[in-house]
Amino acid sequence: MIATNTLVSFFLETRQRTEDICKPLEIEDYVVQPIVDVSPPKWHLGHTSWFFEEFILKPHKPDYQLFHEDFAFVFNSYYENVGKRVIRNDRGNLSRPGVAKVYDYRHYVTNEMKEFLSEDISEELKEILLIGIHHEKQHQELLTTDIKYILGNNPLLPKYNDSFDENPLQNFQQEWLQFNEGIYDIGHNNSEEFCYDNELGRHKVFLHDYKISNKLITNAEYLEFINADGYKDFNLWHAEGLDWVKLNNISAPMYWHKINDVWHQYTLMGLQKLNLQAPVSHLSYFEAFAFAQWKQCRLPTEFEWEAAQENFKWGSRWEWTESAYLPYPGYTKAPGAIGEYNGKFMVNQKVLRGGSVATSPKHTRATYRNFFQTNLRWQFTGLRLAK
Repeated sequence: MIATNTLVSFFLETRQRTEDICKPLEIEDYVVQPIVDVSPPKWHLGHTSWFFEEFILKPHKPDYQLFHEDFAFVFNSYYENVGKRVIRNDRGNLSRPGVAKVYDYRHYVTNEMKEFLSEDISEELKEILLIGIHHEKQHQELLTTDIKYILGNNPLLPKYNDSFDENPLQNFQQEWLQFNEGIYDIGHNNSEEFCYDNELGRHKVFLHDYKISNKLITNAEYLEFINADGYKDFNLWHAEGLDWVKLNNISAPMYWHKINDVWHQYTLMGLQKLNLQAPVSHLSYFEAFAFAQWKQCRLPTEFEWEAAQENFKWGSRWEWTESAYLPYPGYTKAPGAIGEYNGKFMVNQKVLRGGSVATSPKHTRATYRNFFQTNLRWQFTGLRLAK
């Protein structure tokens, strides 16, 4: 079948949005890699182009000519099936290829894809194309949060722009939503909507009676935890979490700064006084768990969250759950490199649900399963309580 105009537009709109995210950057910002988890913006631009080149153009476009024979080595992320690559913590050492050359690569791949999509493509290729589009949307969020980390760890605390409002308020009263014991259907079941393989297959889970808050925890509530010496009370923490706190001298969420006894927060619009009514963000799972313990509550499981989500507003913060990132019943990995996309990470990670202010449009849904290691907090991560 020929790719529909809607699908081609979706592809082109996604490609453009990645470049739009980079427009406020100075040229020097493109190469910085402060920590292993943060990739330079230039690398994201190249990697999201390499994905289409590697999985669609090279194997399926007749007589396709590589833009550069070394770019697969530079821009492969973790796909063992594809071959050798620059190790992750060396991405910031790549002063070459230069930013202009990477943009040339992007435009070359985009134009080649436009030409390719003007011809017939199979349903299988359409699925790979959709994975590639949503893969780029994932990197758009990572690009945004990586830029925030790069700028937020610059001693001058420069702002990204004047329009990225990362602290939407919850203008409603907190309530506990009650859900009765029973069997609930979990997992993706809309054949018309894209999903990742880790959201399949649909299955039943038994849940006990539980309550879940309709509201995310705010900065004001989290500040009470800090003022109550929550970071020092070992009774609230996992042993590994307490070790993490001590080793890294953690005493507040990432990007909080106490200046003349007044709490401030670095945001993409620069350093601002802490908005007490905004949902708390940039928490590790360890911190979310400890706070829940302090409130004599707990984090919801991902199944409790999914069963309840129609009854509360979500999407401004990725929400830590108490669920380990594991396969659903009947899960199978796709063969080859595409099978490395999710399945190989199903160990030592926690599931987050919802979405965030940095999540790209048309990318999240109620069954979406994000996942990160328990110590990470450079994403817009927060929490809601359950009991």
